[in-house]
Amino acid sequence: DGGRLVVGAGRPLLERLADPEGDVAKAGSRDLGPLLAAGRLAATTVSATMRVAHMAGIAVFATGGIGGVHRGAAASFDVSSDIDELAATPVAVVCSGAKSILDVSATLEMLEARRVPVVGYGVDELPGFYSIGTGLLLAHRVDGPRDAAAAIRVQRALPGAGGILIVQPPPAELALDRAEVEAWIVEGQQDAERSGIRAGAVTPHLLGFIARSSGGRALRANAGLVVNNARTAGQIASALT
Repeated sequence: DGGRLVVGAGRPLLERLADPEGDVAKAGSRDLGPLLAAGRLAATTVSATMRVAHMAGIAVFATGGIGGVHRGAAASFDVSSDIDELAATPVAVVCSGAKSILDVSATLEMLEARRVPVVGYGVDELPGFYSIGTGLLLAHRVDGPRDAAAAIRVQRALPGAGGILIVQPPPAELALDRAEVEAWIVEGQQDAERSGIRAGAVTPHLLGFIARSSGGRALRANAGLVVNNARTAGQIASALT
């Protein structure tokens, strides 16, 4: 905001960021320099948040879901910078997996290729963001904040190590059926193609389509999992100190 990085935004700034009529840029880690130089107001993606958190000495933060490998990336090469930032920056991210609209299996493979540990928090398979699971088994699991903190502590001590991903499902009472979500994604992609929506506009279109198709259930699940992830991240951070 105004050429400054803000950690711990107050309510007035949060309201400006949430204003749908506001001129708010989306800032990945690649965008920080140009946006700061221009004095733009921007909200940070996972990659930029990791970078800023590391600069501020913050070891753990929470989000809903990370970006990753988009569907059709073999042709488009559309892969989120979140993955490279996780590989490079020693910060722990607590989330509910990758966003459902992505190629989740390819995202998990890419994280493995980039040496990013993906650790289930009380679960053995990768959560599906809106849904409890994906059927994709994880190599590592912890069962509480102390175990998670121990894994983070050792990861950060390894020479050249980057970040670590701690994943947990959404609250069971808010979770959506995986097949139902997949059907909405396919319908949303078809709707985007018919409407001529491409590139960066596809993701917000799909998220809006899913929110409408679910009658608001997806939005409630999203809000609930963010709160749950923030709670878990706080517990892990306390155990880390």
